[in-house]
Amino acid sequence: MTLTDTEPTLRSTMPARDLQALPKGHLHLHMEAAMRPATLISLSDVLGIEPVKTSGFKGFTAFSATYKTLLDALRHPEHLGILMDQIFEDQAAEGVAYLELSVSPRFYAEQYGSFDGAMRELIDLARSASVTHGVAFGLMPTIDRTAGLEIAVQIAEVAARFAGDGVVSLGLAADERGYPCADFAEPFAIAKAAGLQSTPHAGELVGPESVREAIDVLKADRILHGVRAIEDPELVAELAERGLPLDVCPTSNVMLDVVEKIEEHPMPHLLEAGVRCSINADDPILFGPDILAEYELCRTSIGLTDEQLAACAWTSIETTLAPAEVKADVKARIDTWLSADPVSGVGTAPAGAHA
Repeated sequence: MTLTDTEPTLRSTMPARDLQALPKGHLHLHMEAAMRPATLISLSDVLGIEPVKTSGFKGFTAFSATYKTLLDALRHPEHLGILMDQIFEDQAAEGVAYLELSVSPRFYAEQYGSFDGAMRELIDLARSASVTHGVAFGLMPTIDRTAGLEIAVQIAEVAARFAGDGVVSLGLAADERGYPCADFAEPFAIAKAAGLQSTPHAGELVGPESVREAIDVLKADRILHGVRAIEDPELVAELAERGLPLDVCPTSNVMLDVVEKIEEHPMPHLLEAGVRCSINADDPILFGPDILAEYELCRTSIGLTDEQLAACAWTSIETTLAPAEVKADVKARIDTWLSADPVSGVGTAPAGAHA
């Protein structure tokens, strides 16, 4: 038997570095769908309603409809605070150092009197949970493509008013089909003028042309999903050259038929081409894995090395507006994690860590 013959067995049985201990950012997470399944049941019981069924949907339209029914469990005045605190608690437990949470203030405008009132409540709840659980944060008010340009502009204006006060970016979500990025040039210009990052969804249900519009029209700083850029080698090369990151959600891509199966996910090819990627969970209550499980899947099913996983973790911090002290701390801890002997867990070159 040759060494080549034994390599797969040796690789599969070697102890691996602890991915929970790898500090990471979580940049593509929608607030309502970060609810724990048990919490959905308990909150629904308080309101006397039937808990939403969070599985069995097929296709993006059914997924989107299921997502919006999660709002029913948050109608009690105290429930939003319960959700926010548990989100931060869960992220801390999975090794998240910085959370950029996608929120929709329009969902709560009636409850808190206005878009601004809802945004202030979301920021205050996130700030309290951040202190309690030791996870830095920024909020990403997110435009629903299907809700119309007037509401999109309102969301952008709210985001701009709270720029630097808990809000760091402007998102764009929902069905790409029939709602191209170019339709939202005005709200993203408002956000960019306020110093916010442009972080639209693109290249999920529509091909590389959607990614191109996000770059050229919305001046994207990061692209949520973006994996269909792989269909255009010139675009892949440009993403790599410009260092434009993709906030990738592998399980979501499988569940919504962007890729057929996890083993065929294009992230390894994107990384090999020099494209920066972060790893994210998108909508855990609907898709299953949270961020730590996504990292595990990227290791076991997609085949990313620890060096690639560490690079993804650094991308998830370095490409954001996270505070400088958070970036410095996380970089040092990533370097220490990567320098550790997988067998002993003891760092072999701590002097190489960046402060």
